[in-house]
Amino acid sequence: MKALTVDVRQSTGRVLCCTIFRPGGKKLLAKGHLLSEDDVRLLETEGMREVWVTELEDGEVGEDEAVTRVGMEMGCGSLEIRLAAGGRANLIATEPVCILIDEELLKQINCTSSIAIATVPNFSFAKPGQRIATVKSAPFAIAGNELDAVTGILNERGPILQARPIREPNVAVLYSDPVQGERARQMFEAIMLQRLERFGVTVHSAATVVEEEDSVARGLDYLLRREPTVVLVASTTAPAGPQDTIGRSLARAGCQIERFLAPVEPGNLLLLGYKNDIPVVSAPGCFRSAKPNVVDLVLPPALARYRVSGWEIACLGHGGLLA
Repeated sequence: MKALTVDVRQSTGRVLCCTIFRPGGKKLLAKGHLLSEDDVRLLETEGMREVWVTELEDGEVGEDEAVTRVGMEMGCGSLEIRLAAGGRANLIATEPVCILIDEELLKQINCTSSIAIATVPNFSFAKPGQRIATVKSAPFAIAGNELDAVTGILNERGPILQARPIREPNVAVLYSDPVQGERARQMFEAIMLQRLERFGVTVHSAATVVEEEDSVARGLDYLLRREPTVVLVASTTAPAGPQDTIGRSLARAGCQIERFLAPVEPGNLLLLGYKNDIPVVSAPGCFRSAKPNVVDLVLPPALARYRVSGWEIACLGHGGLLA
């Protein structure tokens, strides 16, 4: 890429090297702007005779084309790409989604010298119209072979970002207390509804049980037969492990324990199990407060019907100190 000064009348189709301001200080045209015939007439009206522009050399790709190509390759799912000023392309959610990020691939792409990508955190919930990632190019243009290398990696390894839709989720809640299940509902229901409202969902089915193995297992079986998207267990007790009442009850209800303990504070005592593909999440103490905790991290992927693994729970430690 080279910069040169040209006559305004010969600048159509070229890219501005610097921002042009009116005498009063108001911006007229931004740096990186592709000049059109209308722009040329505007500059002539403002009394300008020459402009400083860039000219692509052989094998170079303009910044807008570059970020658009990378944006199309790096993301999939319920999203759209919108060009922005300054050699940027934004990825925007088109419906309620959970964002899944391949962090290692993101790091690899960001080690290049021509493209920089920023995303929201893995497992984030996003509303329609929310920006979930941005792609930035080196100013004005990048070498075509460097762009081909980036898109080649993305073609081979798959997308960096998935916008996984959350469509008609069905949330079930089991309230459990050693003395009376209704006590747990009275303690947690308002906070439960407040938390779910953040994700645009409500409770579709609920049950209250005394925290004894038989009773909890029956309550889980009752809710699981309704085939919910996710079951949340709101217990007033804190388990010491999968061999406690809640863990044994999950096993009796046919659930496989995926993970106990999460490197997240609050929410260390997370117990995650699955009955087929239905996640059951026990997070004692996390329904006493609406402040962010481990439930807010695992609920978006669960609502998007993504099976969170024990390894992915273990990876939550970086950034897991929420309080």
